[in-house]
Formats: sequence, structure tokens, C-alpha cells
Amino acid sequence: MDFNLFMPTFKYIARSANGKRVDGTLDAADRRAALQMLQQSGHTALSLDQTTAKAGAVSIKKRFKFESGFKHKTKMSSRDMLFFSREMADLLSSGMTLGRALHTLAQRKGDTMKAQIVRRLRDEVVQGSSLSDALRIYPETFQKLYISMVRAGEASGALAEALEALCHHYERVQAARSKVITAMIYPAIVLAIGLISVVGLMVFIVPRFAPIFDELGGTLPLPTRILMAFSNGLIKYGAIILILLASGTVWLRKWLITPAGRLWWHARQLKWPVIRQIVTANAFAHFARTLETLIRNGVPILKALTISEETVGNDIIAKEIADARTRVTDGSSIAGPLAAGKVFPELLTDMLAVGEETGDLPGALKNIARRYDTELDFSIKVLTTVMEPVLILGIAIIIGFVAVSMLMAVFNLTSGLGA
Repeated sequence: MDFNLFMPTFKYIARSANGKRVDGTLDAADRRAALQMLQQSGHTALSLDQTTAKAGAVSIKKRFKFESGFKHKTKMSSRDMLFFSREMADLLSSGMTLGRALHTLAQRKGDTMKAQIVRRLRDEVVQGSSLSDALRIYPETFQKLYISMVRAGEASGALAEALEALCHHYERVQAARSKVITAMIYPAIVLAIGLISVVGLMVFIVPRFAPIFDELGGTLPLPTRILMAFSNGLIKYGAIILILLASGTVWLRKWLITPAGRLWWHARQLKWPVIRQIVTANAFAHFARTLETLIRNGVPILKALTISEETVGNDIIAKEIADARTRVTDGSSIAGPLAAGKVFPELLTDMLAVGEETGDLPGALKNIARRYDTELDFSIKVLTTVMEPVLILGIAIIIGFVAVSMLMAVFNLTSGLGA
């Protein structure tokens, strides 16, 4: 009987006698025994963690596990990323070194994506990499804004403050995103209930009247004939219509993530009356907040503009920022180049110009972000105020059309019988 099946399994990263990195797993009675085994083999342990499952248990799990063939990317959720940043900022502020702070977080139990990423970051830092270089391993989790802020914090010796600023930034971004999502919940519910009600009427209620109308005979009014034809078509071809709609939706989503599709969609967003105000207010607030965070933490303006361009969320506005970046010649003044493109409003560029004149560009950007946050709130309220009655009115018109069409047929046929 193989007693190694009942021993804990340890995953290690070590450095061999000739300085090369080696990693693997081994079975040992405890952590001390595992370290002794590594030393006997001539390796210096960099990290040693007990896996969450024993070898025997792993083999049993693999026996029943369905292998889909797809490899999932190692990525933190936005909530986990924010929580990790907050914990790192607190640990570093308390005087803990970077390596020890990462080791403290890596020692926590669990085999989640967050735990895997933290352990990898710790191993990279222990081997001599900077935190900003280690973060580049996971671009899906840590965006260029995050990495640039961390690099600036490392260069200035204020990594804890940089992480704290990142926490505030992402908290404000999530708050703005939550406002838009929350505002759309009620209209989405109203629209879904309305569509379900209309489909239910067409599929289950209207067809019940068809035999009655056939028995009574006579010519049905035009609205009733349209209604009956639509009902029959929905019953006969409903599955095909559903498949076509699903296929069209999938195709449209795939096309919209292409450069041409994104450009078309973002251009349309800037032409619709109320949607335009929401998109531009959110983009300008995000641009100002990102630029303020980067400049306040020592990132050069041209680099900060490049990062801000990638985070505004609208390709038309991002292209304008890219064009403005090419027009920035002295690396400091950005109000004029932004104003030359006619996309950014005069109020924003005027506030930027004042900030540049007074030497307080981060303060001006903070005021700009606050001003467009307020405009975003107002635009969202206008949208919800307009959408709710429009949706309710549209659903009422459809249901009213169904009711009137049926009543017209009943009155028409009964009056014919009375004659």
C-alpha cells in the first residue's frame, strides 16, 4: 500500500545550486520535512505551500471531473482586486515590507483565483522583481492605470499612498457604474414584463377566439385580421424567430467588439439625445479622475494621457485624446490641444487652462470630475424619468390594440347576427 497517498502534498518554488529556478510538488509528513527534503536535494526554498487536497483525493477528483478542454484565465474580480489593494495599502502603511505583506496575504487558506495571483506575485517579488513588473503577468486584473500608479509609487517611495489612491479611484469608478446599472433596472423589468405579457396574449389568449370567429362567419375588421395573422405567425414560427433573434444577438455582440463595430456603436451613442449626455458625462468624469490620479502621483503627462485614453470607454473620445496627445509639444499644457478637437466642451478645457495657469492641475481635474459626476446623476435621472412612462405607454398601446381588435371583431359579428 502506498502511504504517500495519505501524506500532505506541498507545492514549492526553489533555486537550485547553480541558481536556476525550479518548481514542483512533493509529499512529506509536514512542512519541516518538506524543507529538509529540498535541502537534501540541494535546493533553496523560495516558497512552500501545502496544497488544499491530498494526492489520493486529487486522483479521485480527477476520475470524476469533467474535462471541458477550455483553460480559464487567472483573473481577480474587480471586488477582489479592490480588496487586495486595500489590504496591501493598510499593511504597507503599518510599516510592513512589501515581501512580508505579500507573504502575509499569500498565507491565507484557499485556492481561489485571488490566492493564486497573490502567491505568484509574492514569488516574483521574492525573486527580485518589482511589484509593478510582477503585476504585468496579469493584465486582465491589473490594467495599465494600476501598473503605472504602482510604478510611480515605487519610484517615489510612496507605494502605500499610491495603492490608497488607486483604492479611492476604483471605488469612485464602481460607484459611477453602479448608478447607471441601478437606473436601468426598473425600465428593464418593465420592458421584460411587458414583452412577456404581449407574447402570452398572442400565444395563449388570441388563438382561443379564432374558432369562435370562424363559427360566426363574416368578415373580420382589418385590425383583427392583422392581430390574428401575427398570432398565427408567432405560434407557427416562434421557435425559428427565437433562434434568429438569438443568432442575430450573438453576431451583433461579436461585431460590436471589433474595431469597426465599436467605432460605429460609440458614434451612435454620441448622437442620441439623452444617451449622449450620459456617455459624455461618464467619459469626461472618468478621464478627469484618471488623469488627476496619475498626475498627482507623479506620472508624466504624456504617459498619463495615454493611459486615460484607454480608460474613457468611448472610442470617439479616446481618439480625440490621442490626437490631443500628439499636439502636446511641451509635455505640460493639455488644455489647448484638447480644445482644438471640438469634442471636449469649453467648460472642461477652460477649467483645465485655469488649473495649468495656477499650477494646480490635479485640483482642477478633481473639480472637473466632480462637476461631470453631478451631470451624470442628473442625466440618469432624466433618462429614467423619460423611459418609465414611455415604456409603460408603449406596452399599454400594444395591449390596448389587442383588446380593441378583439372587441371590434365581436361587435362587428354580433351586429351582423342581429341584422
